[in-house]
Amino acid sequence: MKLDLRYISLSGAFAFSYFAATLSAIAQILPDNTLPTNSTVTTNGLIQTIDSGTNRGVNLYHSFRDFSVSTNHTAYFNNAANIQNIVTRVTGGSVSNIDGMLKANGNTNLFLLNPNGIIFGANAKLDIGGTFVGSTANSFKFSNGSEFSATNP
Repeated sequence: MKLDLRYISLSGAFAFSYFAATLSAIAQILPDNTLPTNSTVTTNGLIQTIDSGTNRGVNLYHSFRDFSVSTNHTAYFNNAANIQNIVTRVTGGSVSNIDGMLKANGNTNLFLLNPNGIIFGANAKLDIGGTFVGSTANSFKFSNGSEFSATNP
């Protein structure tokens, strides 16, 4: 009987570790350090503030290995007032699970690119003054011929 209880306890510990690791991966925003000026992410309670990024005129670029926002959490893009577009890509192999809030300052448009998928949960919210565009394409191609690729950063 003690042997069975030990196996049950051990199995329970493995199951708890697996689910804890899985759930913590869902709530991650991790920069991939592929841009000239990389994003920084600071966590304060349930808010992950995203600063820096590469600025090109009225556009601000962010690149993440993982980008997911869990229930009751906020991903806050802390952009300057002159930024009109935040262009964000996800270069890792994971789906972006958005079940919290995406927030940006002013009338900024927010573009999210993840070729592995974007899933919006029942609790997903937007707090942006501009337009939101989510895409599972491999890249954004601009009118000048340049490309912001998630599969070939």
